Amino acid sequence: QVQLVESGGGLVPAGGSLRLSCTASGRSFSSYAVGWFRQAPGKERDIVAAITRSGGSTNYADSVKGRFTISRDNAKNTVYLQMNSLKPEDTAVYFCAAQVTYSYFTLANQYNNWGQGTRVTVSS
Repeated sequence: QVQLVESGGGLVPAGGSLRLSCTASGRSFSSYAVGWFRQAPGKERDIVAAITRSGGSTNYADSVKGRFTISRDNAKNTVYLQMNSLKPEDTAVYFCAAQVTYSYFTLANQYNNWGQGTRVTVSS
């Protein structure tokens, strides 16, 4: 088990950038794949991006390809989500999730470890 804490959310104008961080406790974080999810009011929690435990492979939702970048620093037990060219439709609570696997998962129910979320609001 790992404990996850997200940070970096906030209010930003359309076209702006934010970098979210997901910091984990525990010494085995490098064994975990990590996914970033988001949930807007009244909507399901959807995958934004995922990264393998080594960082060697990533996956992005079509809606964020070319704008968002997921990366990780296992020495710091941290996964990042760099978000550029933000749009009002990116407004949501963003969650990171972790699961031990050689690859990565893209469905919320495949992850057992979740952070509390950080809110991102993009104004038009």
